Amino acid sequence: MNYMMELRKALGPRPLIMAGVCVIVRNSQGEFLLQLRSDSLDWGTLGGALELGESMEEAAARELYEEAGLQAESFRFVTLLSGKEMYYRYPHGDEVYNVTAVYEAQGIHGSPVIHDDEGLDLRYYALEDICTQLNPFSKVILTHAGYWQEGENE
Repeated sequence: MNYMMELRKALGPRPLIMAGVCVIVRNSQGEFLLQLRSDSLDWGTLGGALELGESMEEAAARELYEEAGLQAESFRFVTLLSGKEMYYRYPHGDEVYNVTAVYEAQGIHGSPVIHDDEGLDLRYYALEDICTQLNPFSKVILTHAGYWQEGENE
């Protein structure tokens, strides 16, 4: 059982502060690798919560592999996001205030393949081609990380 699942078992769905990562993967055309999420049935960025004792970079590497079957030579730190805009309520009711380190994966190895039950599909998209199906929380991340201009692609 992972750390967040242990906390949820003890504390229920009430708001928690969750440290985690978002991993941006782009192909040579500048398109973003997005995941069709199994919980919300919309497209979103890759990432997740830290496990006990794990560094942000270790979490980025683990999440990239778990969610997309990919490895990266390195991770470029983009920004750290926190605050009211990083609140998220999962479809099943759990609430979190995320503290999210955004990384861009560099030197990708492998082909995207689903490795866990969090995703139903993986595809590369130009943001203007996916904006209406993009998870609102991913829009917040991509906006504050400088990849998305609010209103520009909608």
